[in-house]
Amino acid sequence: MVVSLIVFALVIVLMILSVLFFPKIKLGKINIDTYPIITLIGAIALLAINSEFFVSTCKALVADTAVNPLKILVLFLSMTILSIFLDELGFFRFVANKTLKHAKSGQIKLFCFLYLIVSILTIFTSNDVIILSFTPFICYFAKNAKINPIPYLAAEFIAANTWSMVLIIGNPTNIYLATAYGIDFLEYVKISILPTLFAGITSFLILFLLFRKQLKKPIDGEAEEIKIKDKPLLIVGLVHLAVCTILLGISSYINLQMWIVSLAAVCSLFIFILIFSLVRKKKPIELGKCLKRTPYGLIPFVLSMFVMIIILGKLGVTAKIGELFGEKFPILVYGVSSFLSANIINNIPMSVLFSSIIESISGNISLSAVFATIIGSNIGAFLTPIGALAGIMWSSILNKQGVKFGYLDFLKIGVVVAIPSLFAALGGLAIIL
Repeated sequence: MVVSLIVFALVIVLMILSVLFFPKIKLGKINIDTYPIITLIGAIALLAINSEFFVSTCKALVADTAVNPLKILVLFLSMTILSIFLDELGFFRFVANKTLKHAKSGQIKLFCFLYLIVSILTIFTSNDVIILSFTPFICYFAKNAKINPIPYLAAEFIAANTWSMVLIIGNPTNIYLATAYGIDFLEYVKISILPTLFAGITSFLILFLLFRKQLKKPIDGEAEEIKIKDKPLLIVGLVHLAVCTILLGISSYINLQMWIVSLAAVCSLFIFILIFSLVRKKKPIELGKCLKRTPYGLIPFVLSMFVMIIILGKLGVTAKIGELFGEKFPILVYGVSSFLSANIINNIPMSVLFSSIIESISGNISLSAVFATIIGSNIGAFLTPIGALAGIMWSSILNKQGVKFGYLDFLKIGVVVAIPSLFAALGGLAIIL
């Protein structure tokens, strides 16, 4: 057990170091993420050390259960592809541009509009896609308008990682934890909406108070003109996303698993794109870009983390952590511990680990523990850049855009906003449950 724990700890440390200092390696013209490689090596090492668990671990990977990581990956990647497709057509930048044009009167109005539109889009798409789509645009606009981009970048990042809690599809950690415990789409929303609302209001008010002096300065620049590249394809994309979201909401009532719904939506979208391309006699450029931007690194990463957690569970490690946590005040214990753990090992590995821990505790408190962990996984993302992969990618974009915003800058804002938001969300959860 000791050797396995050392290997697991070493993998986590190397993974964090890799995303901070050497996130990619170059093989010819191809850039490859390093963190999936490290976790894959770690999973192979743990399987080699604990070879008696090899067969049972492999069976767990393909088991027909809600916690099957392959189903969860299909659901997340499918929803990500739908969002990326809309982004490739310029939808998110178009919406952002319209928002900016309606806020010509001053930065306060602009700040409020931006927080609102990011929140709404995140609910129905994905926090990662929104962050990666809006960040370059905010940097560009702020430079032209001669205003400080930090208030808007902070609002964008925090809004995306707060309102991603509302729907199960907003964050891969939501998908993993909720699916693992058989929580369907509508049941999830009934419980998540109040904690998210509490956290959203809290985070917005703190951000506004934090940047109110800077927001009083005038705007000198203009928003750039953004046009939709292909309106018919955009309509097709929006219809697919809307229908998919509705079907996810009623999936438990029509006996359809969520991963099948999302996969069918993507397959249908691809068929439409190919038909459009054949009719127009044009190459399906958007389809190619969409497939290129899909985060395939999550596949070996999630599977490897799943393997390592299964082995730790079989060794009794997760059960002992569950005993240590106890069964008193589960919302507080699991909410705070998941929030802190996400900023040590990243929120996706944390969710896999905590899912296994929750399995070992009483069923009476498991629902509270699951939703408290979901809250910690989302809000933990804006305490430090390590809290989520989106934070690391976000910081990388800022460096490329020439915006100075280091680890300590992130932490200063994160501490002020994340901790009150966490307790506001946990308070909302306590009211619901």
